[in-house]
Amino acid sequence: MIPFVRDISFEYGAVDQVSPLIRRVVANNPGPFTYKGTGTYIIGRGEVAVIDPGPDMADHLQALLRAVEGERVTHILTTHTHMDHSPLSVALAKGTGATIYGRADPALGPSAVRVEEGGDAGFVPDVAVAEGQRLAGPGWTLEAIETPGHISNHICYALIEENALFSGDHVMGWSTTVISPPHGDMSDYYKSLDKVAARGFATLWPTHGPPITEVAPFLAAYKAHRLDRERQILEQLAKGHSRIAEMVPEMYAAVDPRLHPAAANSVLAHIIHLTREGVITTDGAPGPGSAYRLA
Repeated sequence: MIPFVRDISFEYGAVDQVSPLIRRVVANNPGPFTYKGTGTYIIGRGEVAVIDPGPDMADHLQALLRAVEGERVTHILTTHTHMDHSPLSVALAKGTGATIYGRADPALGPSAVRVEEGGDAGFVPDVAVAEGQRLAGPGWTLEAIETPGHISNHICYALIEENALFSGDHVMGWSTTVISPPHGDMSDYYKSLDKVAARGFATLWPTHGPPITEVAPFLAAYKAHRLDRERQILEQLAKGHSRIAEMVPEMYAAVDPRLHPAAANSVLAHIIHLTREGVITTDGAPGPGSAYRLA
């Protein structure tokens, strides 16, 4: 079982000092994919970085501007281009003169189902960050870590001074992460999980929900959950359930039905991975309506 962490204390629009170098402001956009809302992080003092400005909401923009009043925002960093993470970066940059860092929207076209808050189509940062690139200010250093899987342009940022990672949607304490083709890729996600685990971070700061402080066992359970989903898919195939639509109601019986379309895409992501591994097969390319069988 994943040891989920769901307790978080905050007030919308207020700025909270959550660690010596980190402040957080939560946007009022709660929902089935955002939990209590988008947590925007402010790093440092005086000359600061902002991570995941969030959705294009006027009240959240004003809350962020109040939080950094009297300071200079030098960097705006986006973990990825879903609408609950990156859109406010443009208005925040206009209001502060900061440079926007991240990766451009993959522009892969619409997903088969609506997941997350959709994509920030056309988003292009001022600076495209690269693996291992370091961005710094007075007393703080951030390192970009490529973590595709949830979406192909996902980037996490390590705060070197606190051995912490801003994990975006790659790892969340309150829930598992949606992996939804064509934007999401399960094979990439496994590699990215292992990559983060190998770094030995003391704390993970997801964009939604509270921090994860028991990092190693949490990541181990997070991956074990995915492997268990693969086992369930193989069991479904053994029972004669050859299509995803037959699998999801049994596999996700305890999950909010509003999330079943996203769950179906997650099953598809697993199936694509399993076909690459030669464990299952289908006629033609794997798709949401394809019939599958054990190899």
